[in-house]
Amino acid sequence: MEFRGMLTETRNPDTMALDEMSALEIVTAMNREDHKVPEVIQGILPQIATAVEMAEQAFRKGGRLFYLGAGTSGRLGVLDASECPPTFGVPPEMVVGLIAGGDRALRFPVEGAEDNGALGRQDLVDHKAAPPDMVVGIAASGRTPYVLGALEYARGIGCQTVAIACNTDSAIGQAADLALEAAVGPEVLTGSTRLKAGTAQKMILNMITTGAMVRLGKAYQNLMVDMVQSNEKLRARAENIVTTATGVSRAEARSALDAADGKVKLAITMLLTGQNAQDAQQRLNQAGGRVRDALGRK
Repeated sequence: MEFRGMLTETRNPDTMALDEMSALEIVTAMNREDHKVPEVIQGILPQIATAVEMAEQAFRKGGRLFYLGAGTSGRLGVLDASECPPTFGVPPEMVVGLIAGGDRALRFPVEGAEDNGALGRQDLVDHKAAPPDMVVGIAASGRTPYVLGALEYARGIGCQTVAIACNTDSAIGQAADLALEAAVGPEVLTGSTRLKAGTAQKMILNMITTGAMVRLGKAYQNLMVDMVQSNEKLRARAENIVTTATGVSRAEARSALDAADGKVKLAITMLLTGQNAQDAQQRLNQAGGRVRDALGRK
């Protein structure tokens, strides 16, 4: 692979003496570089908002969101996808993270996997990707063959496609309907794109899924109202959310949650409308799952 002209592979002039720095100097240099990431992200917010809208529309049509990447990029996609079910109460197949080399690649390098464009295509075939699914390819370099192959295939069958890269004029950006290119510049440790590039990618992924899920009604005000109570911490969080949204006591919140079969959104709607679970659920259904609309509030 030719690295010439790629910012992610360029040496950082401010860290040429990295191997001579003290621990404090190293972390100070890293912190200084990390401050550049949100500034770069700010410059592409309109494009990220478009990606949010694309994901929202895919979900509304019954489609799925696929993330594909290799190495750090792939792991970040899998991470974001795996956090959607407990955070937003969605099925795991709604947001799918695929990494070159399969699940083993989450912990160990799988030789040659990222260089295989056909493998990216095959992973989508195996998951029966088709419109209205949306496919997001993630590659700091912007030219990983696994990601490029997946995007070309997805676009060819009519799926909406987005590319996330940390170099401008990227190959994957040209292969996708929408390019999100966060050019955060040379890394503190040359070529180690798990650093600034990885941070930028994670920020973008956070925005896409959080933005789309909020638009789908997975939040009331800024509260997670479709979260899953899978442990004691989350059980307590659910009670806190209900008390915060309604002003009732913790005991009343727990009683409402029990009556709502653990559904935070439903418990809130029941308490704020005075309706039973069945009537409150009907109201939510008519409002497209949005609590604010179900309450008739602006």
